[in-house]
Amino acid sequence: MKIVDEYFGCDVFSTSAMQKYLPHAVYKQMIGVIEKGQELPREIADIVANAMKDWAMDKGATHYTHWFQPMTGITAEKHDAFITPTGPNSVISDFRGKELIKGEPDASSFPSGGLRATFEARGYTAWDPTSFAFVKDKTLYIPTLFCSYDGSALDKKTPLLRSIDALNKAAVRLYNIMGHNIKNITVTVGPEQEYFLIDKEMYKKRLDLMVTGRTLFGTDPVKGQELDDHYFGNIEERVKAYMEEVDEELWKLGVYAKTEHKEVAPCQFEIAPVYSPVKLANDQNQITMEILQKVANHHGLVCLLHEKPFAGVNGSGKHNNWSFSTDKGENMLEPGDSPKDNIRFLITLVAIIKAVDEYQDLLRVSVATAGNDHRLGGHEAPPAIISIYLGEELTAILEAIEKGDEYIDTINKKLELGVSALPPISRDSTDRNRTSPFAFTGNKFEFRMLGSAINISCPNTILNTIVAEEMTQFADELECYSEEELNDAIIRLIRKTIKEHKRIIFSGNGYSPEWRKEALSRGLLELKNTAETLPHYTDPKNLALFEKHNVYTPNELHARENILLTNYYQVIEIEAKTMSYMLRKQILPAVFEYESKLATIIQTKKSSGITSPMEEKLLFNINTPLEIVNKHLEKLEELIQKSHSGAREAANFAANELLPLMDAIRALTDTIENNVSKNDWPIPDYNDMLFGSIL
Repeated sequence: MKIVDEYFGCDVFSTSAMQKYLPHAVYKQMIGVIEKGQELPREIADIVANAMKDWAMDKGATHYTHWFQPMTGITAEKHDAFITPTGPNSVISDFRGKELIKGEPDASSFPSGGLRATFEARGYTAWDPTSFAFVKDKTLYIPTLFCSYDGSALDKKTPLLRSIDALNKAAVRLYNIMGHNIKNITVTVGPEQEYFLIDKEMYKKRLDLMVTGRTLFGTDPVKGQELDDHYFGNIEERVKAYMEEVDEELWKLGVYAKTEHKEVAPCQFEIAPVYSPVKLANDQNQITMEILQKVANHHGLVCLLHEKPFAGVNGSGKHNNWSFSTDKGENMLEPGDSPKDNIRFLITLVAIIKAVDEYQDLLRVSVATAGNDHRLGGHEAPPAIISIYLGEELTAILEAIEKGDEYIDTINKKLELGVSALPPISRDSTDRNRTSPFAFTGNKFEFRMLGSAINISCPNTILNTIVAEEMTQFADELECYSEEELNDAIIRLIRKTIKEHKRIIFSGNGYSPEWRKEALSRGLLELKNTAETLPHYTDPKNLALFEKHNVYTPNELHARENILLTNYYQVIEIEAKTMSYMLRKQILPAVFEYESKLATIIQTKKSSGITSPMEEKLLFNINTPLEIVNKHLEKLEELIQKSHSGAREAANFAANELLPLMDAIRALTDTIENNVSKNDWPIPDYNDMLFGSIL
């Protein structure tokens, strides 16, 4: 039996591997680069590259790749062998510093949003020495950034690193004004990853799942999640074997995979890591999604990461647990035993409240995708309206501060179980509100709106930047006060911030119609879909924010808006084409054949003098919606051919024209499915996929 401690991180060029393969002086310099952000001296690049190559080849690697995260939302890689010719029939293994530090992929074939044209194809990948290289599938993976010839960020990770610098600068400045000797802060994230598993053979019979990641047709199964018997249930043997292999692969790559369990919906599961620095968590979540899908194939399964692969049951999210700590190891979102007296915690808390209130639009932008639109607002996913849940104690403390009253703690911190043999246990100061988009959960904020397939870089880039802005404003206001005046000034600032931004705090049911009305009366935004959300990316205040903190240039932001709007339209257009194909090639022919069987039965009975009311009613129930489906399908195929003048127009067209028509077609087709025999329905149904799939 393998012992995890002995092989954890064995495929990572970690600090221990560096210590073994690098000269001591070079190793020390690399530690300075990784831990303190020092610049890598070019004169040691060849030494590091050669050591990395030797280590990788000892692991069986024959190739290397610059591994980066373009605006596609997934990772990209181009593999090169270590070989260098030395003669007509001989080679040596070689890897130089220049190959480690920089690569030149063709930038024109990746989304650029107009930053680059096809005839301006040059792009660069630049080694990120603060992120560990690793070996996978006999290839050395080198984490890199991706930029254009003029230096514009063409990837998702570069802005994340910039935002970390922005928050670090603002937080250190604010806390040191308050008298704390802090040198730097570290942003930490723990992304909980949800996913579905279904049998590979069933998957291959569903073109919609293969092409779009979600079912475009399918009536409700006879049983869904209403009995709550799947959540935390016993894990099937086949799935357990899959999870064990996933864990082993992730642990070898240094991923802190810790928790795994059944989720609420049938065939749905979750894996969660230990919290880690956000730039590491970002890379490792990309690795996790890849491993989840790759290993599933070994077990005759398919891992679905779409946010809503099945209608009528829970979708899959990715809860982003966000916090930050100082170089002294202090979590700045830890309330302590007496939150009301922890002024540093309170100033941090109200800065976040102000940030979320003022930049609701950006947080919604950060999770806006075609898939996530289907998930938000139901089945335990938060609504599209941004709000903050703080819990009973913190809400009461802020109310007392706002009114200038003394906070009196009346909350029972012990949980009595009513069993005499067991002592009372401590109770958290906050409950869980599963309808809250942004909830305080003890010593961190859980941003619950992320879809399961999303790259976590954008939500965390925005979180870091908006909090950096508010801390900068606080520092600007407080730095003019003397040491004697400072404490009173901080209290006044906290009180003023609460009064001006308490509208964003909400502890109730985010699904209720009453909350929607109240939220709109408070002036909160309700951005229902991606098409109406993404244009807020380039609102003047947001352009100014990102430029001020050197996170995005205006050109980079406009490019991202264009890329994401285009992607939204293309995803829905592909779904529409898939729907048309499945109807024309699979579903309609099968329905016609079934109708023919019914008509034959009716005619046979009539010729024998027997009435057939049941068959006639069944035929009517099929043919009536079928005729409407045919008309809608013709209209859908017309709309697919329509051209558009720009990304915004195309996205709005997809949201307002294509999707409603597709929803209508699905509803009618599902009605037909309910009236057609199982043997005559041409694709696996929800009962097959959700209950006959993974046993």
